[in-house]
Amino acid sequence: MIQGTTSDAGKSVLVAGFCRCLKRLGYQVAPFKPQNMALNSAVTVDGGEIGRAQALQALAAGIAPHVDMNPVLLKPSSDTGAQVIIQGKAISNMQAQAFHDYKKVAMQAVVDSHQRLAKQYQVIMVEGAGSPAEINLRQGDIANMGFAEAVDCPVIIVADIDKGGVFAHLVGTLDLLSKSEQKRVAGFVINKFRGDIALLQSGLDWLEQRTGKPVLGVLPYLMDLQLAEEDAIQASQTMDQNDIRLRIAVPVFSRISNHTDFDMLRAHPQVELTFVRQGQKLPPSDLIILPGSKHVRADLALLKQHGWDKDIAKHLRYAGKVLGICGGYQMLGQTICDPTGIEGNIGTSQGLGYLPIQTRLHNEKQLTHSQGKLRLSADKNSKSVEATVSGYQIHVGHTERDADSKAFALLDDGQLEGCVSLDNQVAGSYLHGMFDSPLALKQIIAWAGAETDEVETYAAQQERELDRLADACMTHLDWKKIQALIN
Repeated sequence: MIQGTTSDAGKSVLVAGFCRCLKRLGYQVAPFKPQNMALNSAVTVDGGEIGRAQALQALAAGIAPHVDMNPVLLKPSSDTGAQVIIQGKAISNMQAQAFHDYKKVAMQAVVDSHQRLAKQYQVIMVEGAGSPAEINLRQGDIANMGFAEAVDCPVIIVADIDKGGVFAHLVGTLDLLSKSEQKRVAGFVINKFRGDIALLQSGLDWLEQRTGKPVLGVLPYLMDLQLAEEDAIQASQTMDQNDIRLRIAVPVFSRISNHTDFDMLRAHPQVELTFVRQGQKLPPSDLIILPGSKHVRADLALLKQHGWDKDIAKHLRYAGKVLGICGGYQMLGQTICDPTGIEGNIGTSQGLGYLPIQTRLHNEKQLTHSQGKLRLSADKNSKSVEATVSGYQIHVGHTERDADSKAFALLDDGQLEGCVSLDNQVAGSYLHGMFDSPLALKQIIAWAGAETDEVETYAAQQERELDRLADACMTHLDWKKIQALIN
């Protein structure tokens, strides 16, 4: 099990690196995270929902993602409440105290999923959550040491030296564990080191002498590692202005979900993508994309509160394009109705009114993989290009489109998906991952008014980056000691 001294210490990335390395070494390996809190999720082949990081780790292990890899997923809907997903299925919305009381039930699901995986794979690479030293969360813990103790699992603690205070993080974390938990810690990994390792050696020697635990490796800072992020939104990239052919602005909602949709745009050498934070105006751009949201009506109100609706209206007057994905698609319609309070207060919100659609939220969540033909054309009078588009749908809402309106895509099952405005300036779709196919990406960019070079697939990019990560792990970690732990 990989646990971290802090959130964003490198647990998700290190588990992915271990999975790819162990696969190279001939082990049958699977990732596992007992409890995850994230708004970025993935749809599994069995129609369930898990954290995005576990889907990436499954890719690293060379296996298909499964709901047992992340049996408890919490998707925050407010600062004190979240949708609770058990073994891939949403069961209810709970406040923090209610979930704390529910942990005994959740722990049984965690153990059941772990046991099923243990029967199929030689090694289970487990990812912790946050820090094991959160004193207020120790009782009933199922995410860190509570799980490790339950299944008798050795633990490696990782710390991010780039944050500063790495020795205090490691020693302090270890000191706050119980005696049995301290014995369970098999060693440390230091992440994101820059510079001459010789200058760090005296600190490593002190750490080993002080704690009696080995340092299993020091991983270098891997610049521009482009792996799907579980939570953190990466800063906008710096580009040569002469290379830019398309400028995109993405407003960051309070409950933005699946922002990994934008990874291929961020990585595109001819696209400048800017995440716009609350309090900022939407900058001049060619395309504005409204992302997904876990709390669509609340984020629609936030959009209006910050004046982004006025920025969008001005953008359209100047012939710009607007695209909505999932919750952003719903916002572009006429109304969003929540008759039972699925996402908060019961009621109906007026949308931005750019698409002839109405959305009604309901309890059953749509979780599907979809593929079809893109019906988006660069000019409203030109014929639609039949580029293949694929992705996944993950939403609680049924959207009806006016019968005479144009669809975004024709899916392989015959359904017309999404909507395009009559003037061809505004489009929306439920398809997360629509940019992952190079031809679909190129066509959507053409619709937005630019011609760009074709790039590699998202899958190929992730494979390349996983191999880059694994190369670093193979070089800088002590695999003799790690394999001794496994064996």
